[in-house]
Amino acid sequence: LQVLVTGGGGYIGSHCVVELIEAGYHPVVVDNFSNAVQGTCNVPESLRRIETFLDTKIEFHKLDLLDRPGLEKLFEQHSFYAVMHFAGLKAVGESVEQPLRYYRVNLTGTINLLEVMQAYRVHNLVFSSSATVYGDPQHLPIDEQHPAGGCTNPYGKTKFFIEEMIRDQCKAEKDWNAVLLRYFNPIGAHISGQIGEDPQGIPNNLLPYVAQVAVGRRKLLNVFGNDYDTVDGTGVRDYIHVVDLAKGHIAALRKLKDNCGCKVYNLGTGTGYSVLQMVNAMEKVSGKEIPYKIAPRRNGDIASCYADPRLAETELGWKASFGLERMCEDLWRWQSQNPTGFSNRTEQ
Repeated sequence: LQVLVTGGGGYIGSHCVVELIEAGYHPVVVDNFSNAVQGTCNVPESLRRIETFLDTKIEFHKLDLLDRPGLEKLFEQHSFYAVMHFAGLKAVGESVEQPLRYYRVNLTGTINLLEVMQAYRVHNLVFSSSATVYGDPQHLPIDEQHPAGGCTNPYGKTKFFIEEMIRDQCKAEKDWNAVLLRYFNPIGAHISGQIGEDPQGIPNNLLPYVAQVAVGRRKLLNVFGNDYDTVDGTGVRDYIHVVDLAKGHIAALRKLKDNCGCKVYNLGTGTGYSVLQMVNAMEKVSGKEIPYKIAPRRNGDIASCYADPRLAETELGWKASFGLERMCEDLWRWQSQNPTGFSNRTEQ
């Protein structure tokens, strides 16, 4: 079965491509390189490496979802069973500074995708959403019934608006099926150490930053706020291994077979760890000291956020299986083998 993967060169997309191939699907990947590093022959370096360690060929097209004719041509040439939609801009801080860019890319790109899917009768979709749609948690753990839409930044709003568009489309046309996956905080890397998160510029997320400090790429970590009402005053988040996350997408793809309509699932572990607990875990795994300093709280940050992931277990038969130590081990293997990310192999 052919599955179109948008944004499949990026961190989460590439790990899902691995799981798709291993589950016997045939991924067709599109990416515009806004969050993927270009390797040889105009293919994302992540996919080039997957081809090597899985000994396979991956069909790739350089394509931006804002390019409607290009998208139509792609659907013309394939018969997709489903679409996995990861493509989009994804930095919270940047979305606050450039809201219009975020709305144009994320919303227009998705509208193009949905309209072309409709035209070519591809009615199965797995969407990469985010726990940011919940805004400030009103209760913990966060289950799928928690109110959504009170987002604290434009990035989160784009995820929420896209969820609403997909929901309305499934209501309007009963033969559409969609699974909206709300991720908590994906970390870690494939066990091969060949692919992982390679943020361009200063990492927005805690763990890549911690790993870059451990590997000597950055001097020290800023811990934003130590006066939250948490175990040690630092923010608490639900971290999930990216491979567990990717396996959740395969479970979602299987769910579409039941003509499930529109379904929403949290993908998290249900356990929250503080910033300092994460720093300690990385110090243990890497054997390096990770210097940090306390900085003022960031705008829009919340004290604690973690998932109630039971619905996904009940309905998708999926559950996160990797714990904190394994997440940190896999992250450290990737970071220490690739101290400058993907670019160290491609610049030769």
